[in-house]
Amino acid sequence: MKKIILTLVTVAFFATSQAQTSFDKFEEMDNVTSVIVNKNMFKMLSSMSGAVDDQEAKNFMELAKTLENLRVFTTEDKKASADMLSSFNTYLKNSKLEELMRVKDGDNNVKFYVKPGKTENLVSELLMFVESKDSLGKQRTVLMSLTGLIDLNKISALTDKMNIPGGDQLKKGNKSKSNE
Repeated sequence: MKKIILTLVTVAFFATSQAQTSFDKFEEMDNVTSVIVNKNMFKMLSSMSGAVDDQEAKNFMELAKTLENLRVFTTEDKKASADMLSSFNTYLKNSKLEELMRVKDGDNNVKFYVKPGKTENLVSELLMFVESKDSLGKQRTVLMSLTGLIDLNKISALTDKMNIPGGDQLKKGNKSKSNE
């Protein structure tokens, strides 16, 4: 029995740390901007909820209580973009993520994947990949991994407050999903 429990704990640990190790290399790249927010920072943010009157800010504070890790990597470098895409695809093949939605608008592509949770709107992981070009043809790539107990109905509050690219598409997609 102890061996079974130890095996389950090991598998669970590996599954939750896979995204972290798959994307760690981007933190050290000079041509990649990275933002890493850990559970302690989310706890600190959620403790400020009493001083907020704005409902959207309150939603953000409630969501922050349940989050464990946010990793956002952004680059305009073609080689780093290709590496991000490769890492993203490899991670998708090795994880149990399901496609939430895709948005293609001209030269902009946004993909959202989730790891199912307790209900349809509660997921344990949200993975986003964005490839976009501005009006001058400059390419930008964003890779985001969010883990914890994520309420998709409240995630737009996080993307708005932290100014995360792709948040508008997620907000629109989740609203249309809720209306179905």
